[in-house]
Amino acid sequence: MTMQSVKLGSQGAFVSRMGLGCMGMSEFYGERNDEESAATLLRALDIGVTFFDTAEAYGPFANEELVGEALEPVRDRVLIATKFGFKDGKAAGGMDSRPERIREVADASLKRLRTDRIDLFYQHRVDPKVPIEDVAGTVRELIAAGKVRHFGLSEAGVDVIRRAHVVQPVTALQSEYSLWWREPEQKIFPVLQELGIGFVPFSPLGRGFLTGAIDDKTTFSENDFRNNNPRFSADARKANLALVEAVRKIADAEKATPAQIALAWILAQRPWIVPIPGTTKLHRLEENIGAVDLDLTSADIAQINEVLESITIEGERYPASLQATVNR
Repeated sequence: MTMQSVKLGSQGAFVSRMGLGCMGMSEFYGERNDEESAATLLRALDIGVTFFDTAEAYGPFANEELVGEALEPVRDRVLIATKFGFKDGKAAGGMDSRPERIREVADASLKRLRTDRIDLFYQHRVDPKVPIEDVAGTVRELIAAGKVRHFGLSEAGVDVIRRAHVVQPVTALQSEYSLWWREPEQKIFPVLQELGIGFVPFSPLGRGFLTGAIDDKTTFSENDFRNNNPRFSADARKANLALVEAVRKIADAEKATPAQIALAWILAQRPWIVPIPGTTKLHRLEENIGAVDLDLTSADIAQINEVLESITIEGERYPASLQATVNR
């Protein structure tokens, strides 16, 4: 595996070509195993990953503690991103990006992460009650104080991105993007290109579906987020298997796995895109990272895009209760 370092946006942040999303180590995808997760974090660093993504809301709080403890001995070798924006750090509580709350989160996250600076501080979701200018201004103050190095947004629309960027240059936008969710290409990508903002796709493997390990008969543990996700209903999974099978054929021809094709396709879209697939398992980590060495040709990309245009993905990506938080 040959991991490159790339510039994330135009504000001076450098990260590995692929990062590691740490959310699933603490909740949403079954039982926690902190020992296994810590080993995965350190193995990721060993094979070249320097970009780790967490948030106060993951756990809540437990994920930052896990990441902070595991990476404290190697802190100067990594870039850690975390997030603010939910009331009391709990997604179910709704948004809260009041300036005083942002400052509270920054101080609490610094302690949990066992560090003196947050490398990339995202607003987790846009708060319609707080002007984005106030949010960006507060993060600008935190940057001036040395507590934060870079400002990011998550699932923000074009207007919010532009308004925030005027107050404090945005280093990165994090939003969902994958073979089965391509919405950012239409309006978001041109703005990111224009403003010099990096893009960090979460769920680049479709919450596991694009790996080929899930079908319409798969059962999830009781506390798995996918049980209530419309895109993971049995009927939707059955319909969406057409995409997985198409990707599997391409993967077989390339002597790769479906997950590697899905990630390589993302990497081929723009040089300023840095996906953050999440996993707790070492073998999945190494499989995912293998995608950085997979060079898809323009013919390969065209073939994949042709397949995507012929398939309709079934199911919303969030339950109705959460869908409002990602409407642009």
